[in-house]
Amino acid sequence: MSKLKKKPIIIGIGELLWDLLPTGKKAGGAPINFAYHASHMGAESYAISAVGKDLLGDVIMEEIDKIKIGHVIERVNFPTGTVLVELKEGIPNYTIIENVAWDHIPMTMQIEELAKKADAICFGTLAQRSERSRKTIQSVLSFAPEEAYRIFDINIRQNFYSKAIILESLRMCNVFKINEEELILLKELFNKQQSNENDVCNWFVKEFHLKFMILTAGSDYSKIFASETFSHIKTPKVKVVDTVGAGDAFTGVFISSILNGKPLFEAHQEAVERAAFICTKSGAWVTE
Repeated sequence: MSKLKKKPIIIGIGELLWDLLPTGKKAGGAPINFAYHASHMGAESYAISAVGKDLLGDVIMEEIDKIKIGHVIERVNFPTGTVLVELKEGIPNYTIIENVAWDHIPMTMQIEELAKKADAICFGTLAQRSERSRKTIQSVLSFAPEEAYRIFDINIRQNFYSKAIILESLRMCNVFKINEEELILLKELFNKQQSNENDVCNWFVKEFHLKFMILTAGSDYSKIFASETFSHIKTPKVKVVDTVGAGDAFTGVFISSILNGKPLFEAHQEAVERAAFICTKSGAWVTE
């Protein structure tokens, strides 16, 4: 476990973008959502990404300032990222624009120094679709302290993933987060179709020496696997507005709680409650 601190330093690196929802545009991006919800638990959170030198970039920087998290966000000569989000019974479907600012996150000395102090870093597959951002993410993980949590929230979207990137990410992480749809895909990729979900998750824990394997199953339940312990909690029933950012809220709160010394089940319970609350609101960033 990372050395206990009053304020853990937590980083989310990857996509920063506008979710274009039926109700209007909302700022988001999975790793940034993670950092925001970790800050809700008292962590010293930082977003690392890039936005364009455009109006959407100006406005998203204003939104980042409003939620009061630290950031190293470069302004680059590519448009600020956007995602068309269509909702069917509250469940989002994404159309993600390519070759945007967060595909070009540069590595800087400021980012390196921040990574060296990190207690937890969250990353996914989406921002690794481009070589530039993938190399920056790998560099950040390499500079982090050995005991830091390296959270791979796979976050599969469209065709922006490959088995090679997933394998490389699994070798760099020590916490792995997936949902039930992603588990089906992974069972196929790793030839585990005949195994039940518990056996597959325990296999990932052992095979990749994970501290935690997190499986969320939407409105049904979530499970957290570790080498010598396990937690299973049913999802509370709430009136869902949308589920955008709920998984990121879960992960951010869980890791923050663990870093604050909470036992597994208690950290899991706090994560479940935060994720359920986010489902009752529109968008990923909620100011209470």
